[in-house]
Amino acid sequence: MLLVLTVLLALYPLFGEALAGSKHEYVTQKVTTIMILAIMALSLDLLVGVGGMVSVAQAVFFGIAGYTLALTAPEFAPANIWVALPMSLLLAASASLIIGALIIRTSGIFFIIATIAFSQMFFYLFHDAPFAGGSDGIYLMFKPEVSIAGVQLLDLENSTTLFYVVLASMLVVYLLLRTLLRSPFGRVLSGIKENEIRVRALGYNPVIYKLVAFVIAGTLSGYAGFLSATQYGFVNPGDVSWMLSAHALIMVILGGMGTLFGPILGAFAFEGLQYWYSTITPHWELPMGFTVIALVLLLPGGIGGLLLKWAERRNKPIAQPAAPDTDKAVPSE
Repeated sequence: MLLVLTVLLALYPLFGEALAGSKHEYVTQKVTTIMILAIMALSLDLLVGVGGMVSVAQAVFFGIAGYTLALTAPEFAPANIWVALPMSLLLAASASLIIGALIIRTSGIFFIIATIAFSQMFFYLFHDAPFAGGSDGIYLMFKPEVSIAGVQLLDLENSTTLFYVVLASMLVVYLLLRTLLRSPFGRVLSGIKENEIRVRALGYNPVIYKLVAFVIAGTLSGYAGFLSATQYGFVNPGDVSWMLSAHALIMVILGGMGTLFGPILGAFAFEGLQYWYSTITPHWELPMGFTVIALVLLLPGGIGGLLLKWAERRNKPIAQPAAPDTDKAVPSE
């Protein structure tokens, strides 16, 4: 399913104008946004689906990276991506390390409340800070420049180029997390979700593993925030709000926690449904809420879980009838 989706996405810019007509540019921008949110959802799935840590603070790192790009970019010139990107990721990773170190020993509802608290703290910090533009946010006049020795490698001002950059980024993040989960680190992290006491008894320190996962997830979410600021040229306090984290969490749940490819499908499903309902009624939040509730109740494993079950049933060998037992003596007539 993910392979099919990737192929369709890769082909869209080539045939999108013929398919979407005058809405081609809008659809390109919208799909780019969905893929950026999918990267954020992938980072959250590492915590929720694999590590069992329900975090509502992913938007903090998303917004910090975006604000870093906006604040470090020259006013009348494009930012150098080789400086702005590492700095954005470094600050996002540092923030996730500090926050994680403070809350990682909590669990359950206490962990959720702690992440919400930090989200609100950073929201009001950027909302009230003059250097961050207050409630109006900050604008970027130019997208980051991707060049080496004065030779431009990519033109991010071109929406199609940015589309492919985001698509490649989403696939790289997916493959990175998939490789990580198949490593000893990923297996220990999955074991912590199942039985933390047993993992500790085996000699592993769950706190270290969960903190490393928290930092990795925060850094990846920061990368999504960098891409979002690049796309829109705008960052505001809503980018660090816990509401954005809640949206990412819904994408993970709809797509299927722990499946990795599920959050990508969940991002497209959630944003697609939201767009469709908004074209039908101005009060789209109501039917959207009912739809999400129905999907969660009917598909507890999410879209990804449904696809995995379907694939398992399809590949399950058909039971053959038992062969007659020829070792038994044939009764004489």
